[in-house]
Amino acid sequence: MPLAALYYTISLSIRLVKNFTFSRCPKCIKCVSLIYTNEFDTNESACRIWGPGVGIMSRFLRLAFIAVILLSFTGCFFRSHRLEQRISTANLQQASKDQLVEFINKQAGQITTLNATVNISPAVGGSKKGEVTEYTDVPGYVLVRKPGMLRMIGLVPVVRNRMFDMVSNGTSFWLSVPPKNKFIVGRNDVIHPSHSALENLRPQAIMDALLLHEIDALNEISVLENTTEPVLEAKSKKQVEEPDYTLDVISKSGNDWTLSRKIIFSRQDLLPNRQIIYDKNGNVATDARYEKYNNLNGINFPTKITINRPQEEYDIILDVTKARFNEPLKDEQFQLAQPPGSQLVRLDLPETERMEIPQPPHPKKNEKKGSSSRGTGARGGDDSSPSSSDQPQENDQPQESTH
Repeated sequence: MPLAALYYTISLSIRLVKNFTFSRCPKCIKCVSLIYTNEFDTNESACRIWGPGVGIMSRFLRLAFIAVILLSFTGCFFRSHRLEQRISTANLQQASKDQLVEFINKQAGQITTLNATVNISPAVGGSKKGEVTEYTDVPGYVLVRKPGMLRMIGLVPVVRNRMFDMVSNGTSFWLSVPPKNKFIVGRNDVIHPSHSALENLRPQAIMDALLLHEIDALNEISVLENTTEPVLEAKSKKQVEEPDYTLDVISKSGNDWTLSRKIIFSRQDLLPNRQIIYDKNGNVATDARYEKYNNLNGINFPTKITINRPQEEYDIILDVTKARFNEPLKDEQFQLAQPPGSQLVRLDLPETERMEIPQPPHPKKNEKKGSSSRGTGARGGDDSSPSSSDQPQENDQPQESTH
């Protein structure tokens, strides 16, 4: 504190204290109060009963307030320190709610089919299990045909045998797992959850995260939020808060309205970098992140898609290496027959009622064999997807055995 300010503060305090005297109040004559007498006007005073009726107390408060202000300027009551910059300094773009909705609807309308070559990185586990198991990346293919057809094939690295083959028609799904000699069928909604996270995997969750759906103006309401999200700044390599746009999509459900999903846009490029999908109870069902956008055949599409399912505790990362859009995909490419000799597992039944039903054994060597389930997905020299000739026919759908 500067000496001059310290001297002035002490002098003012002494003058205030010297003007306090103990005497009988001239108004009430009932108390001996600590009376403050103004040295400039000795006829004014105030007691503890009458209070500041004659104005002296208010003058005293003003003087005390001035003293506090003076002390604060001396530096005794505060200190300054530099705060670290935590707001992103990136150049941000602006958009209205209507512009963001128009982008989503336009992007969704541009894509009717998808034929993609991908690398699949699954992981299972989380806080419920207390551990996370990450599996080896596997190459594979993804076929999509709107509104609800999806096929995903995973191949064994190097030898490229089929590790799994999954097909969905939007309501039910079929999954062949040759290494375990199992053929699994079920519904896209998890009616009877399994202890195995991978058995709770549903194609519809992948479909919803892979392609953003249109916002239906008749049955959905969109609300724009200005939010922030932690990002890693490129220059400083530190985590900062960056403003973004969050589009809340509220859907009509019977006579009620529920939060359906949130689409989060980066304000650096106004592209969706995250989509959060909610179930009917308001819990997060799917948390999808979109990175590394590339122009693929005229469509700006993310080449890295991370799909997190927090309730079932599994993650899938899809790295898109090649993609073709809007090519005709036949019905046969979304049909899957049960391989001979595999066991049929019904996931649409409770775990206690699920039966593994063996199929007839493989044909003998001298008998004519059917088409093998092994394949690389080559078509005309391009290994980007399975050929239609490799697809099972519709009448080969698995039938439940009766016992």
